[in-house]
Amino acid sequence: MSPAEVAWRARDKAMQAAWTRCRVTCDDVEAGACAGRRRDLGHRSFVSILPPEAADIVSAQTRKAVLATADELMRGHGELLGVIRTDLQQPDWFSDPVTGRRAPADRLAFRINHRSEAETGNIKQIWELSRLHHLTLLGTAWFLTRDEAYARRVADQLQSWWRQNPFLSGVHWTSGIEIGVRLISFVWIRRLLAGWSGIADLFEHNELAVAQIWWHQRYLATFRSRGTSANNHVIAEAAGQLVASCAFPWFAESQRWRQRSARLLERELIRNTFPSGIGRELASDYQCFVAELGIVAGVEATSSGYPLRAEAWQRLCAMVDSGVALLDDRLQPPRQGDGDDGRGLVLGQPDDNAWSSLLAVGAAIFGALNWWPRTCPDAASVLLPAMPVPSAKIAGRPARRPWHFADAGITLLRTAGGRDPEIWCRCDGGPHGYLKIAAHAHADALSVEVRYGGVEVLADPGTYCYHGELAWRSFFRSTIAHNTIEVDHRSQSSDGGPFLWLRQASARVIDVEDVGDAVEWTAEHDGYRSLKPPAWHRRCVRLDRASRALDIVDEITGGSHDVRVAFHLGPDIRVRLDGCTAALDWREASTPGAARLELPQALKWTLHRGETDPILGWHSAGFGRRTPAFALVGSGQSVPSQLLSTRLEFLDVSRPFDNQSNNGGDLSSRMSDALMRVLSSRQGAD
Repeated sequence: MSPAEVAWRARDKAMQAAWTRCRVTCDDVEAGACAGRRRDLGHRSFVSILPPEAADIVSAQTRKAVLATADELMRGHGELLGVIRTDLQQPDWFSDPVTGRRAPADRLAFRINHRSEAETGNIKQIWELSRLHHLTLLGTAWFLTRDEAYARRVADQLQSWWRQNPFLSGVHWTSGIEIGVRLISFVWIRRLLAGWSGIADLFEHNELAVAQIWWHQRYLATFRSRGTSANNHVIAEAAGQLVASCAFPWFAESQRWRQRSARLLERELIRNTFPSGIGRELASDYQCFVAELGIVAGVEATSSGYPLRAEAWQRLCAMVDSGVALLDDRLQPPRQGDGDDGRGLVLGQPDDNAWSSLLAVGAAIFGALNWWPRTCPDAASVLLPAMPVPSAKIAGRPARRPWHFADAGITLLRTAGGRDPEIWCRCDGGPHGYLKIAAHAHADALSVEVRYGGVEVLADPGTYCYHGELAWRSFFRSTIAHNTIEVDHRSQSSDGGPFLWLRQASARVIDVEDVGDAVEWTAEHDGYRSLKPPAWHRRCVRLDRASRALDIVDEITGGSHDVRVAFHLGPDIRVRLDGCTAALDWREASTPGAARLELPQALKWTLHRGETDPILGWHSAGFGRRTPAFALVGSGQSVPSQLLSTRLEFLDVSRPFDNQSNNGGDLSSRMSDALMRVLSSRQGAD
């Protein structure tokens, strides 16, 4: 932590102490004492509304899906972070359904440790509901139907939240990112219900609503994320502040808040993103989250007459383009790094794949390139562009689908699809993460992720949790949890807590080459350089498009070490291990298939599934969810100049597995001379 950041954190502590007297209690709200030092400008209006005809553009299919979800919410049913809720008619804003605990509701926010599960329960569950995405969805249902019941439910729950969460009281005032996202929900609830007869009494004529909008912005203007915390959190804070200050310009500070948040958002979008558009956090989920926040804020600023600079829009477009380039043929993104299913704005049916919605929004705002996959417009991709959006075209967009992002160290090896299911392989050879603590990174250098027609074959296990379950948090971001090599029983990078890395592996891509029938990638990392003797891991991956086979060759340089090579299989994969050969089968999956996995013979291979002591053999499809899945682990000793070769050969499922012989030959005949030459060189590893 830099001296400047230490000073800022000390300043924040001093401000928190001074702001203790600003706290508002529920009793104060009941007594009507909630204005504080707020200086209103007088006339309050909300002019940035959606044209009513936008509802007619929403397709019948999208409308049906929105209303089906909305009706479930009206019955109190919904799913949040993998948990089925039945209490959403009159939700308890502080109750955690996972642990059964209730977070503090009436304590000064600065004295609540939201990272303590014993104190607050599962904080992500509690915060997620209070992002109020379910209310923006109900607002969309009203906009499409004009059914009074939807609007009344939104109004009742919004009033409930406002009354029970006065300024600086309770756990919902402990995180700026939550406050920023909630402000976006406030604005869009007001926008979607603009034609409802009770909307002005809910917002402009409601002193508690006006106070809440001011409190949220005042907090963000004072306590923003800085230094090692200036990742997606600062984007959410700036986006929320900008959206609210544009839509609700009712306060003496509004112009200053708008100007500062716009400059902050523009600056941090550039800082948080590589020029290619890949997020510097190297977490696919957060790239989508940041892009969505930036687009929502940019549209709001444009519609208010204060557009973001062209550089910010260019970077947002690059984020969408690069993200789309990495999608598989089922429109599923990579699973690199942390992911918590976060959304900036929910206008339609929630989807496990937020990228499909962002793809539709990007197509509507930036225009789809000719290599983009087709997608169906959803509610967001219709309603967001119904607002004024930038008209200038973005220059320099890729004419062909990119597959190697040198600045981020991400390389995608894939087949062309067509008659046969697509083989999709992501190779990780980039930086560990963003900023000194790399909060959302995993120890996954040189890992691979392989899919067959969208089915996870060699899978990235995901995230599962952040707080409370420390052993699970540690496992899901460890080296042994990824498809790479662990040396001397330690991860490539050393963690110092759930969001802190003390030592970070540095990877670099040595060579990439696409020769038509095959595409090759070679990289190395130095995460084991502190061992005695020091060690480096080099990996080569070759996808032979003609034979539909993937070769992975590893080398550990620097003497003899204990090694463990892990290959984690997707939840749909069944496996039969026979010595150093594994038969893989997913005939019941959405895209049926089978494969033979030939494993390095120098290692002893074992099969694991759903184990807890130690943890091994798990897959997390989304935040808060985990299921058992098979993992293959090879253990042994590395020997100088020894090559550990693995071959994944996809089979024709119409033929019996045992009748399909391995026609690949030995390693030297299967792999190109160029690949073998790069593999055997020690350049950069000494």
